[in-house]
Amino acid sequence: MTKSALQIARAAYVPKMPEGLWSNVRLEEGAATSAAGDAEEIKKLFPNTYGMPVVKFVQTDGQPGLENPMNVGVILSGGQAPGGHNVIAGIYDGIKRLHPQSRLFGFILGPAGLIEHNYKELTGDIIDEYRNTGGFDIIGSGRTKLETKEQFDKGLEILKKLDIKALVIIGGDDSNTNACVLAEYYKAINAGVQVIGCPKTIDGDLKNEQIETSFGFDTACKVYSELIGNIERDCNSARKYWHFIKVMGRSASHIALECALQTHPNICIISEEVEAQSLSLDDIVDQIATVVAQRAEKGLNFGTVIIPEGLIEFIPAIKSLIAELNDLLSKTEEFSLVRRSQQREYIIGKLSQENAKIYASLPEKVAKQLALDRDPHGNVQVSMIQTEELLAQMVATRLEEWAKEGKYKGKFATITHFFGYEGRCAAPSNYDADYCYSLGYTASMLIASGKTGYMASVRNTTAPAHEWIAGGIPITMMMNMERRHGEMKPVIQKALVKLDGAPFQYFKSKRDEWAIETDYVYPGPIQYFGPTEVCDQPSKTLQLEQRGKLE
Repeated sequence: MTKSALQIARAAYVPKMPEGLWSNVRLEEGAATSAAGDAEEIKKLFPNTYGMPVVKFVQTDGQPGLENPMNVGVILSGGQAPGGHNVIAGIYDGIKRLHPQSRLFGFILGPAGLIEHNYKELTGDIIDEYRNTGGFDIIGSGRTKLETKEQFDKGLEILKKLDIKALVIIGGDDSNTNACVLAEYYKAINAGVQVIGCPKTIDGDLKNEQIETSFGFDTACKVYSELIGNIERDCNSARKYWHFIKVMGRSASHIALECALQTHPNICIISEEVEAQSLSLDDIVDQIATVVAQRAEKGLNFGTVIIPEGLIEFIPAIKSLIAELNDLLSKTEEFSLVRRSQQREYIIGKLSQENAKIYASLPEKVAKQLALDRDPHGNVQVSMIQTEELLAQMVATRLEEWAKEGKYKGKFATITHFFGYEGRCAAPSNYDADYCYSLGYTASMLIASGKTGYMASVRNTTAPAHEWIAGGIPITMMMNMERRHGEMKPVIQKALVKLDGAPFQYFKSKRDEWAIETDYVYPGPIQYFGPTEVCDQPSKTLQLEQRGKLE
């Protein structure tokens, strides 16, 4: 690997860690837990791992160690998120500290590597090459779902062959749901293999009181905010374009909200608010067009609009349409045989009258995108739906109508952007480098403590790192029942933006001012270097949630 100057500098960075992990530790257990929803159903499906307590590690006397070495396997699952390599480094350092002969094996290209017995041993030399780096390229990732007995048994063959006593699955809500199912199965058959999860998703929708944030969110938002700030500066310099910027976040608007808090755009749409207010696509267009017109009255024919990736699924009428489309496309084998030119008419003929009317009213391009193949989890591929272009075009049409009516006299030219891959594999921020390393180290301690079906948890992370609290949360505690592929299945409940929460309420108190005034903030590249109070800060979302204020 040819290293840049930044990579060389980051390789020297030493992640900070909770004081509770510095020496020997003991486990403190809390009260029994219950599921986030549908508790009785979840309890029936997970009789061996349900109701376990939340745990935390505290320092104790003596020297850390295990009498015998332990072999551990690790899987990177799902989309990339900054910090994954540091989770693996934390696991490696943790198990080596417990016993120098412990070994770590990485399964190649995600869960498929476990099933296909494709792996490599991760030695110290390999680990050192990837510390504090972005990406998942140390072993690659994949989206294969671990959900069948045949897959579990096939994976168990290689785990037994390598004498692996524990498997760490680093992934998002779907991947950790799979980890929970796997932990339950291995516990039920007394396989002797523990399963631990780590919370990964830049979307930020995997969190609760014990999981304050999912790793990668902080870095991705800082990267996107730098880019948005650059665009805002260009926007304020040229003064002739409205920039429509879509950011990642298919199931929640955490990234959009965080980027708005960092950059102060003229408009930021929050999907959860759209759903709560039952807004239509026309309502959203009217809201944007109104701000454009108000700024035009002041001679400001430019601005920025931030749009969450999954917005289209939160518009109530379209959400209902998508739910019916999901069932239709998952059950109708003949759809794949229909010619592309005839697919729209075919779908309209199969939908209910109300949804058929909505589908027929959509622009051809959007209608086709809604009918694309689903992802491995049965979801619409919202990243393929060019919502930013759709809104830009619809706002332009609305303004043309208003101009004819004498309601608008400005100029409206647009540029569209989608920020996704730009943030997924960035080198982790100081916060994510520390947080991820701590998560990995915590996972190793959960393994040493004999736990299974747990997710590593590191909290109190708005405080200095030595005050962070390391522990674990039963994955069943985060689960509920949801419809997937036309069937009700146990899944981790997604954490959406809370409209009564401090981050949204702060944004709400400022957005009218940001809409009309040009109050742009240009945060720049603050992930790694600069004033400590800036580059080491957690996200503004987390500051508001934990402290109730921004710094």
